Amino acid sequence: MTAFPTDTDSELAALQRRLTSADATERRVALLEAADLEDEALLPALTAVLRRDPEPTLRTEAARALAAWSDADVVDALAEALSDVREVREAAALALSELKDPHSGARLVRHAAHADAFVSAAALRGLRELRVAEAAGPALAALERPEASVRREAVGVLGWLRHQPALPPLAQAAVEDEDAEVRRAATGALGLAGPQDIPFVLPALCAALRDAAWPVREEAATTLGKLRLEEPAAAQALRAALEDDYWQVRLRAARALGRLRDREALRPLTAALLHPAGNLRKEAAIALGEIGDAQAVPALNVAAGDPDPEVRKAARSALQRLGAPAGTER
Repeated sequence: MTAFPTDTDSELAALQRRLTSADATERRVALLEAADLEDEALLPALTAVLRRDPEPTLRTEAARALAAWSDADVVDALAEALSDVREVREAAALALSELKDPHSGARLVRHAAHADAFVSAAALRGLRELRVAEAAGPALAALERPEASVRREAVGVLGWLRHQPALPPLAQAAVEDEDAEVRRAATGALGLAGPQDIPFVLPALCAALRDAAWPVREEAATTLGKLRLEEPAAAQALRAALEDDYWQVRLRAARALGRLRDREALRPLTAALLHPAGNLRKEAAIALGEIGDAQAVPALNVAAGDPDPEVRKAARSALQRLGAPAGTER
C-alpha cells in the first residue's frame, strides 16, 4: 500500500527547503519557525545550518535552537561550533551547558583537552552536571592548564563527580592557584573529603580561611561547616574568622561553629548578636542555640527583642532549645 505524505510532512519538507534558500532573510524566518516547532525531524536541517550557513547570525540562531538536544550529531555539531567566530561559539557553549543526557558526555570528553582554552572550558562545563566518569581524567589534567577559565571548569567537573583521587590536587589548588575563583571552587570541592583525607584537607581549609580574597574565606568556612570536623584546629580557625572584615565570612564561620557546638565560641558569637548585619545576628543566635550553653540566655533574651523579625525568631527558637523561653533568666 502506498504511503502518501501528510500535511505535516509537506510542511516540514517546505521548511527544510527554505532553510537552504539563497535569500538570507528567508533562511532566518525559516530557522525561527523551525526552532519554535522543536521537531526532532528538523535536527539534521538545523545542524546543517550550524555547520554550513555562511551567515554567523544564522549559525548562532541554529546553535540556540539546538540547545539541550542530546542527539549525537547535534552534540558533535555544537562541539565543532566552539571553534567558530565569537558569537557562534558562545551560543554553542551555552547550548552544550544545557545537556541533560549523560550519554552526550562521551561526545564531549574528547574536546576537554582541546588546545583552544575556550573549547576546552566549554566542553568541561557541558560535562560537569552530566557526571560522566570518563571526564575525571581530562579534568585532572586540565588542573595543570595555564588558563584559569579551564582550571575553573575542571574543578567543577571533579567536584560534581565527587572524584576522591582529585582531593590532593584540589587541596593544592585551594591554597596555591593564582586565580581566586579557582581557589574558591577548589575550596568548596574539598567538601567531598572523608576521614582519611583530613590530614591534608584540614590544613588547606585553614589556609583558605586566611586567603586574601574574601569569597575564598567564605567558602572555606562553609566547607568546614559541612565537614563538621571535630578537630581543634578547625574550631580555632573558625573562631578567628568571626573577626573577619567581611560579615559574609563571619556568618559562615558562625554557622560552622554552631554545627561543631564549639563552646569556646560563646563569647564571639554573643558579640555577633550586636553586629549591624541582620543576617549575621540571626546566624549567631542559631549557633548559640545549637551550642546549648545556658550562659547565652541573657544575650539571646536581648536578641529576642531585635528589630529584625528573623533575628527575633532565631533568638526565641534558640532560647526554646536551651529550655529558657524569652523573658526568663538563667
